Amino acid sequence: MTTATANISNTEKWQGMDGHHLHPFTNPNDLKQKPPRIIESAKGVYLTDSDGNQLLDMMAGLWCVNMGYGQQKLIDAASTQISKLPYYNAFFKTSTPPAAELSSLLAEVTPGHMHHAFFTSSGSEANDTVLRMIWRYWDILGKPEKRIVISRKNAYHGSTIAASSLGGMDEMHAQGGIIPDIVHVDQPNWFAKRCELGKDLDREEFGRQAAQSIADKIEELGVDKVAAFIAEPIQGAGGVIVPPESYWPEVKKICEHYGILLVADEVICGFGRTGEWFGSNYYDLKPDLMPIAKGLSSGYLPIGGVMVADRIIDVLVSKGGEFNHGYTYSGHPVCAAVAIANLRLMMEQNIVETVREKTAPYLQRRLRELGDHPLVGEVRGVGMFGALELVKDKENYVKFEKNKAVGIVCREFCFENNLIMRAVGDAMIISPPLVISQADIDVFIERAWQCLDLTQKAIA
Repeated sequence: MTTATANISNTEKWQGMDGHHLHPFTNPNDLKQKPPRIIESAKGVYLTDSDGNQLLDMMAGLWCVNMGYGQQKLIDAASTQISKLPYYNAFFKTSTPPAAELSSLLAEVTPGHMHHAFFTSSGSEANDTVLRMIWRYWDILGKPEKRIVISRKNAYHGSTIAASSLGGMDEMHAQGGIIPDIVHVDQPNWFAKRCELGKDLDREEFGRQAAQSIADKIEELGVDKVAAFIAEPIQGAGGVIVPPESYWPEVKKICEHYGILLVADEVICGFGRTGEWFGSNYYDLKPDLMPIAKGLSSGYLPIGGVMVADRIIDVLVSKGGEFNHGYTYSGHPVCAAVAIANLRLMMEQNIVETVREKTAPYLQRRLRELGDHPLVGEVRGVGMFGALELVKDKENYVKFEKNKAVGIVCREFCFENNLIMRAVGDAMIISPPLVISQADIDVFIERAWQCLDLTQKAIA
């Protein structure tokens, strides 16, 4: 070993190796200018990087580490199962104990009209599966022309071709196009609309109007061609968009009136984040199909799925025959074992109740204190979700010019001050582990205020 090599730190070593790594949603040229931060370990709600800095993870990884880092029961479940049966598939009339048990457990915790799960490895795969199920359902019923799925602008449903098409993000469509038979309507983003109009806007009336855009689109396209409407109960990657209270009741009525399927994407909202087991419980949605992932295993191993309503199963099973769809890792036994351990740990610790009755009310109260900062035009959130909308003029609802990239400026200050918040445009969003304590929430508020101050000075 040369002296020069010996003097290279671990951080520099890993950053050098990482030059071969193509990162998701990242401009490779940015990493040439500033190498990535190397996260080496984690415990509870804190990450430790390769330089020894401890970062408060207010994004739960990527919306997924609901039970926090270092849960020994999840680690042991993986170790035990991988020693016993590291892999087998679910094809050809075969199952494994973890896949069977997990499907039964999910039937207990998901909404009462859902008793069947189709397993995938991710939320993107789950939404690809949803599209196949929607089309297969109508085909079995003798209505193959019902293929159009209505989604929302700025929605995120994954990044595979089908999932990104279901999503409504222009930047993704520009790079990969959009498959046919998917259309998009307005999202229920009251604050953005208020800023756009430059005048007062009644929140509940706006919610009804946003819902009505779905009905208008159905009428425009023809109900004989429209198959389903898909939406997250609360939009996550779109900026933590909490719809007005009037929105979801109207959407339900519209889907029922026109007889189209309702798909509630629970990849982010599911498994306790809203203070209920699912966003569908929070809004009483009773969806026909429900994609799940992320919090299912607290991110410890990749697993997702689709929960299917009993009335859809009656058609798919009784009349459909073989469903020609599946993945090598559908119901992977090690991933399923960790998911079982995760759900049982949530039950043992009454996590959903704790979030609903204690932690989330405290987080939401303290989060709204940040609304007093001059940069914050709106604070929104439900349960363990939150967003701070950064604006140029909060009194008159004036946003910053896009080229200022104020959200990115704030995000960089967060990184420098050991706080993980995500920027979506000029919205700073959070989605902390559900096990976060009130003391850690206090740390978050202190660091967030500091980063807002630094951002304000930097853009002045």
